[in-house]
Amino acid sequence: MSEVKTYTWDELKAPEAADKKGILMLINGKVYAISKFLDEHPGGDEVLLGEAGRDATEAFEDVGHSDEARALLDQYFVGNGPEGPAKAEPKRQRGAGVEHGQSQSYTYLYPLAGLIAYIAWKYYSESTASA
Repeated sequence: MSEVKTYTWDELKAPEAADKKGILMLINGKVYAISKFLDEHPGGDEVLLGEAGRDATEAFEDVGHSDEARALLDQYFVGNGPEGPAKAEPKRQRGAGVEHGQSQSYTYLYPLAGLIAYIAWKYYSESTASA
């Protein structure tokens, strides 16, 4: 019995899209060679090429593939995925300013609140003095 290959992130990187040979995709920790499936994919090859060479688990699960589609994966299985996360920095979602577990600093509000309080006090004291 032969050992199952474990791919690195560098090995998963997609080749040139025009070539369409040796395209690998990672889904649920398993690597699939999908070049032969490009023309058969109901969503078109652009969908697969857009996720090639990276972890496509989220995209695969979001679509809600049928049991038949999941069964097709077995024939394209070529090995296991890398153990650790990808080297590349994950893309941040638009509007995501603070990461989970961090708190945003509001220290700039203290001087602003002080300035507003001073202006209010100054306005109040001048209006009561002239009355």
